[in-house]
Amino acid sequence: MKKNRHVRGVPFTKIIPNMITSGNLLCGMLSLVMVIHGKFVPAAWLVFAAVFFDYMDGKMARSLGGSSAFGMELDSLADVVSFGVAPGLIVYGAYLHGFLGVTGALVAAFFALCGALRLARFNVMHVPGSFQGLPIPAGGLFVASFAMTGFSLPPLVMALITVGTAMLMVSTVPYGNLKKLRKGNVNRIKVTFLTTFVAVLFITLREKAPLAGILLYVVSGLLRFDWGAWLSLEADEDPETEHHEG
Repeated sequence: MKKNRHVRGVPFTKIIPNMITSGNLLCGMLSLVMVIHGKFVPAAWLVFAAVFFDYMDGKMARSLGGSSAFGMELDSLADVVSFGVAPGLIVYGAYLHGFLGVTGALVAAFFALCGALRLARFNVMHVPGSFQGLPIPAGGLFVASFAMTGFSLPPLVMALITVGTAMLMVSTVPYGNLKKLRKGNVNRIKVTFLTTFVAVLFITLREKAPLAGILLYVVSGLLRFDWGAWLSLEADEDPETEHHEG
C-alpha cells in the first residue's frame, strides 16, 4: 500500500517543507497575539524566529527535491502574515498608536500592503540573480527589530522608517540573493569571517544585534553590494544553475 511513504498521495518530501512553513505562519500568528497583549519585544522575537523557519523550509525543499506550487503559495501566505502584518502591527502598537489620528494605522497598513505586493511581484516576475527590491523577511525583521532594542523613537521618525522600508520592498533596488549559494561555490574564508562577525554582534550588542545586522543588509542594496556574489566563488558559478533558481 506504501502508506508509510505517502499521505493521500502526497510524498513526505513535499509534506516536510510545508510543515516547516507552518512553523513560519505559527510564529507570525503568535506574534500578533503578543501584540494584542502589549508584549512587543516577544512579538518581535517571534518575527525573528519566523525568519529561521522561512529559511529552513526553502533549504529543506531544495535538499529533498520537494518544491511544489502548493508549497510556494503556502510560503507566500505565511510570509504576508509573519513579515507583513505582524511587523506592521508591532510598529503600530509600539510606536505609532495614536500618531496623528489614524495616520499611524495607515502607515502600518501601508507596510503590510507593500509586503504583499512585493511577494506577488516576486511570484510572477522573479528572474535569476539578485532580488529586485528588499525581500519581505528582511523588511519585516528590520522594522520589528526596533521593538527588540527598546529604543524610544519619536512616532514621526518610526513612521518615516516604516514607509521607507515599505517603499524599498516594492522598489527595483537590487539585493543580494543568498539562495544561489551552494556547498561547492562558497568562499569558506568569507563565510567564516561573516559568521564570526555575526557572533560578535550578538555577544556585544545582544538584543540590538538583529537590528544592526539587518541594517547592514538594507544599506547594502542601496550601495549595490551583492552579498551572494561576494560569498560565492566565481570559478564555480554555473549559468545553468542560476537559471534554475526561480
